[in-house]
Amino acid sequence: MSGKVLVAQGGGPTAVINQSVVGAVLESRKFRSVDQVYGALHGVRGIIDEDMVDLTQETTHNLELVAETPSSALGSTREKPDAAYCKEIFKVLKAHGIDKFFYVGGNDSSDTVRIVAEEARKAAYDLRCIHIPKTIDNDLVVTDHCPGYPSAARFVAQAFMGVNLDNAALKGVYIGVVMGRHAGFLTAAAALGKKFPDDGPHLIYMPERAFDEDRFLADVKAAYEKHGRCIVAVSEGIADADGVPIATKLAEEIEHDAHGNVQLGGGALGDLLVELVKRRLGLKRVRGDTFGYLQRSFVGCVSDVDQREAREVGEKAVQFAMFGDQDGSVTIHRTGWYSVDYRLTPLVDIAGKTRHMPDEFIADSGTDVTDAFRLYLRPLLGRGMPDAYRLRTVPVPKILKKD
Repeated sequence: MSGKVLVAQGGGPTAVINQSVVGAVLESRKFRSVDQVYGALHGVRGIIDEDMVDLTQETTHNLELVAETPSSALGSTREKPDAAYCKEIFKVLKAHGIDKFFYVGGNDSSDTVRIVAEEARKAAYDLRCIHIPKTIDNDLVVTDHCPGYPSAARFVAQAFMGVNLDNAALKGVYIGVVMGRHAGFLTAAAALGKKFPDDGPHLIYMPERAFDEDRFLADVKAAYEKHGRCIVAVSEGIADADGVPIATKLAEEIEHDAHGNVQLGGGALGDLLVELVKRRLGLKRVRGDTFGYLQRSFVGCVSDVDQREAREVGEKAVQFAMFGDQDGSVTIHRTGWYSVDYRLTPLVDIAGKTRHMPDEFIADSGTDVTDAFRLYLRPLLGRGMPDAYRLRTVPVPKILKKD
């Protein structure tokens, strides 16, 4: 074999995906058996188009600077390869003499790696294929958590912390829509922004629990009457008891993405819920935001734990490829408080599967998280998480006006 390595990125960017790429590149360059390390531009599309760059010629110093930079340095893609597409990927890999293929991505990416590995086995071609995990949704199975999620969760927690301070000063209803089509891990992170019992978010809605409009309005009304305000964190993927996305039930027009999925982002759900609260509850000061892309690659809000682990999964992918004899996905396993170990899990155990928030992480009310979730997430957020404090308000006796 020629000793060529190919690295690519797929799916949505994260704050630490470049750590994984750089980890794989630098670790690969340590081995004498590796002659060249290539990077495919814009994921699998770059492979098909043979649009690749030689990362062997990149300086270590610049790679380290890129590693600290959020988003996907190689560019990404939303294309979801089928079997025919993966055959074309394999054809390019074989033509270029690639014998180590590392693909950084989420669920769809792991399935791509699986199919390409199967094509290589059919052709008796010596190709090692390793999936390097990343996703802010935290919805890959087997692994304790996914690189990219801790930093996005840190952003969400801090964003709601700031919203709470603003909302406490000028009271009203605030609805923040967080990414998460099928899993509520990222929306649930909003709870880590709370310090005092009456802090927001007062209500958290995750896809794992059916969303009912009437109960939602009753929840908002009750929180508003209790606190004089209400902060809501809601996942873009909330659906009713029949699995119909709420965004489609409330919207007059339904949009779909390139994969045929209902378009959940873009602010529609937040606007619709705001109008619902205004119309049904008669409240005037109701505001909503859709966090959108801000969650994924926000500069200056990155977990140091996330950075370190994202680098290590890239390094471990190379080590598994060099010293092992099987394809697979690198998975993270918690071994203590707080430490982790890395294992190589068969691709068939990862691809095509979605992890959801476990029941023990969701409060009985369905609108909050448990301490088990807080203990799960807190160490992932890293060092330097800010705190919000209050004045100790000692009242001055009134003279002119009596209570």
